[in-house]
Amino acid sequence: MIVYSADWILPIAETPIPHGWVAIEGGRVVEVGSGQRREAVDLGRVAVLPGLVNAHTHLELSYLRDTVPPASAFLDWVSGLMAVRRKWSNPGAPEILAAARAGIHEARASGTGLVGDVSNTLATVPLLLEAGLPARVFYELLGFGAADPVGRVRDARALVSTMGSGGSDMQIGLAPHAPYSVSPGLFAAIRDDLGAHPGDISSVHLSESPEEVEFILHGTGGWRELLVGLGAWTDEWRAPGVSPVMYLADLGFLDARILVVHGAQCSAEDLSRLRALGTTVVACPRSNQYVGVGDPPLEAFYATGVRVAFGTDSLASVADLNVFQELAAARRLVPGVSARSLIESATLIGARALGFGDEFGSIEVGKRGALIAVNLPERVDDVEEYLVSGIDPDMIQWVESSHLAPSHPRT
Repeated sequence: MIVYSADWILPIAETPIPHGWVAIEGGRVVEVGSGQRREAVDLGRVAVLPGLVNAHTHLELSYLRDTVPPASAFLDWVSGLMAVRRKWSNPGAPEILAAARAGIHEARASGTGLVGDVSNTLATVPLLLEAGLPARVFYELLGFGAADPVGRVRDARALVSTMGSGGSDMQIGLAPHAPYSVSPGLFAAIRDDLGAHPGDISSVHLSESPEEVEFILHGTGGWRELLVGLGAWTDEWRAPGVSPVMYLADLGFLDARILVVHGAQCSAEDLSRLRALGTTVVACPRSNQYVGVGDPPLEAFYATGVRVAFGTDSLASVADLNVFQELAAARRLVPGVSARSLIESATLIGARALGFGDEFGSIEVGKRGALIAVNLPERVDDVEEYLVSGIDPDMIQWVESSHLAPSHPRT
């Protein structure tokens, strides 16, 4: 057993502990407390907290960093993304894999201990296993006019089964992309597959852009034009005439096992419905700005009581994979929400949403000792507020079950 002491311990499930300590044995937390422990390894002037949770990213798109410019309208950004991706026909190209591997390393270096990774190819699964980064991988399916949705899902599940077992730290399931790219039949087939795999969790991009709202409400606008241009439109589809959230709720797709990603266009009624269903909303404020959909209504998220997690989205729409920077963006949007609530969203709520709440997200006896230490300046009046101010990777170290030299020794 090794005991680590620090200026601050943030258990997350309880209030921060000044001059606290945490004991780790066999990779698990065995004790947490305050006061002096003679045998403790003093980490110095740091705050110790659980590794952060990036609940939504696309690591396989890391090769698109700095290639798709920001846009003032979502479909303009989508068009740019599609144009770049057409140049890459081989998802297993060495450049793509190298960029994804670098993205995983970047996420880890910035304090991320668990990810929810969306993949169209499953190319990131072996890379995540190689890096030892726990993950819930969502194998994403598209098909607005899918002729055989049940067959599509059956084939996708068969492919997932060939990936083998990565142990409890690697979970893979199926996920629909979005209501403008997935047919009602494909939503139903994925829902049925989810029902057949009780441990699975799914994810969907929802209420992200004004164009999506228009399309689901009226069946018009840019998304219809794009689907027609791609040859993916089907005259069998009819606009539901409701919001995207209500559409998927009425289909029976949404519940506590679904992560709703973005929600930037959610109304108060939408959020009330999501709260009643127990669905978690994953906010990606920096990406939302980059792709032109506007700021997510974070204040309404928290005021409504819906569960909120954070994600960075991909390097195609964000400068880095640092969840601490996502927290800083959120803090600017919601100065009235407590820093403690924001940090909880980026740790425990995210871990629970991904199905890893018993292992990660808080410093509690029995949970993994996957902890990070964040360097603190000489004087910090509010440690939680400091942690949502934007922390760079060079201010972070991982607390392993070995003796670490304090980054800020006592003077």
